[in-house]
Amino acid sequence: MNQLEQLQQFTTLVADTGDIDAIRQYTPEDATTNPSLILKAVSLPHYQPQLALARAFALSEGGDAQQQLDNASDKLAVLIGKEILGIVPGRISTEVDARLSFDTPASIQRARKIIGLYEQDGIDRKRILIKLASTWEGIQAAAQLEKEGINCNLTLLFSFAQAQACADAGVFLISPFVGRIFDWYKKADSVESYAPEKDPGVLSVQRIFNYYKTHGFDTVVMGASFRNCDQIRQLAGCDRLTISPALMEELANSELSLTKTLDQENTLTDDIKNRLDESVFRWSHNHDPMATEKLAEGIRLFAADQIKLEHILSSN
Repeated sequence: MNQLEQLQQFTTLVADTGDIDAIRQYTPEDATTNPSLILKAVSLPHYQPQLALARAFALSEGGDAQQQLDNASDKLAVLIGKEILGIVPGRISTEVDARLSFDTPASIQRARKIIGLYEQDGIDRKRILIKLASTWEGIQAAAQLEKEGINCNLTLLFSFAQAQACADAGVFLISPFVGRIFDWYKKADSVESYAPEKDPGVLSVQRIFNYYKTHGFDTVVMGASFRNCDQIRQLAGCDRLTISPALMEELANSELSLTKTLDQENTLTDDIKNRLDESVFRWSHNHDPMATEKLAEGIRLFAADQIKLEHILSSN
């Protein structure tokens, strides 16, 4: 077996793309999308009919200019998600507008709307993960949504405090961003790279995985945002890994043996189970300069891509 096939023996593979052809080629269980991936997807000929349908839906719903853009954006994300669900057997992650990252009620309302659009198209909510930024407000929105049977994927996760709060809230899944953590430390340490076993992004996910499994949290750990295959190999055995087509191809082209490095039956942690209230969460997260910078940057970048997507939707 190649390394991608070996990885799939003990980790659920998730496609980090909206590219239908890539998803067909690598047969992942699930797929994830975000504003940046949808922005890329709408440049593909395959999605031009969905773009037209989203515009028509927004016009039929009426409302002011921003309401129509919101409706078109959500409908487009759902149409792309529905297309992907025709290929993957599992779930699709669809993201709430990043500009709502600090507004719990608005995030809940938008998530319900997205789920409603999927259900109108005959897609069961059990096949959807609503993506929310791992702000305090986003985590509280997820806590409520989970009670309503709407499973959530908490994204832009960089700090251990974020991971603790997500587990406390009972969210379905978290997405620690391995590559962006790596980027920050590489710049801060003025180095070109790290030994795979000392990669800061890898160590962050390993710590979270061990904490969750040791203390019996059900929240799924899905490593995300990889920069190289060594990072993926070091997390073999993680619950799920969402991987870009380019890195899936690299793994598929290697016949070397792949070792399971994470095992939920054999975990060890020095982190005591500790439920965080808002003030402790904010202080702990604020105490991590990498996490505060990367969370803020990630929200800004997703919001910027959302605006670019809206420009495309509003053009004829």
